[in-house]
Amino acid sequence: MSLMSGRMIYQALRKHHQVMLLDAYLGYGKDDYETVFEQDCDWSEGIGAVGTVNPDISSVKAMRSGDPEVFFGPHVIDICSMADIVFLALHGENGENGKVQAAFDLFHIRYTGTDYVSSALAMDKILTKKLFRYHDIPTPGEILVREKETAPKVSYPCVVKLACSGSSVGVYMVNNDREYAEALKDAARYGGDLLIEDYIKGRELTVCVMCGRALPVVEIEPKQGFYDYKNKYQAGSTVETCPARISAEKTKEVQEIAVRAYHALGIQTYARFDFMMDEEERLYCLEGNTLPGMTPTSLIPQEAAAEGMDFEALCEHIIQVSMKKYTAS
Repeated sequence: MSLMSGRMIYQALRKHHQVMLLDAYLGYGKDDYETVFEQDCDWSEGIGAVGTVNPDISSVKAMRSGDPEVFFGPHVIDICSMADIVFLALHGENGENGKVQAAFDLFHIRYTGTDYVSSALAMDKILTKKLFRYHDIPTPGEILVREKETAPKVSYPCVVKLACSGSSVGVYMVNNDREYAEALKDAARYGGDLLIEDYIKGRELTVCVMCGRALPVVEIEPKQGFYDYKNKYQAGSTVETCPARISAEKTKEVQEIAVRAYHALGIQTYARFDFMMDEEERLYCLEGNTLPGMTPTSLIPQEAAAEGMDFEALCEHIIQVSMKKYTAS
């Protein structure tokens, strides 16, 4: 999914900039890395569509030369240090938990999006919940299950999710004991703490906040099941309506809560916030996403388009607002 986002961003930016599409993990294994921005080639060639299931991490590691446990591949830091700014299109734990951003700060590498602290806060759903409650931002109730603790008995339906994960990996809708046991078993493959969250029956909404201003609200309606990894990234799996067909009052309320959540997490530049609206039209903020997808099925491009901003202009805008982090006095 990160490569698909990267491909779209790369194709949008290469019209007016010298751009390279770089896999942060696999890196660039040749010795001519110092001239990569001058090379006349399509760096996105061969990148296919997002698969229907979560990626197999072991197979990706098998493709890597050198130590597979080191995150950055060959020459990644060298190439990023040469760039005026790195457009981050990373998704999932190591892309959004602040570690890459902190490493780039130490190397004085400029990058798009928010800083390492707010990235870490938003990725950790436990800390997010605490900050939401401190700032009176409505959010579903939850039970925290620490890694290797015995999971408690629960009421159904409920949602089981990894406390630190992204791209809807490790999220399970649970309706009975069998599904609960399967969710716990599958989640154990990833490790880490779990949240067992109250299920909110209703409509799913999402909204991007850019520099403290909310964009139009999107309603998400999966054709089958819920908004899991497959429905998020497979074209045609979900009906997305932008602007959402909700009242002007509810639109304003969603946007206002999203802006409050943006500031509660200390986010800079942009982020997307996911909501549930129950049958009584009460709103619940689920989480913030600091590096939202930029794929053909992603939501922020749809929100920007509703305001008359095409994908190329959106990418340019993200670069400009991100550069302000480094030029502000």
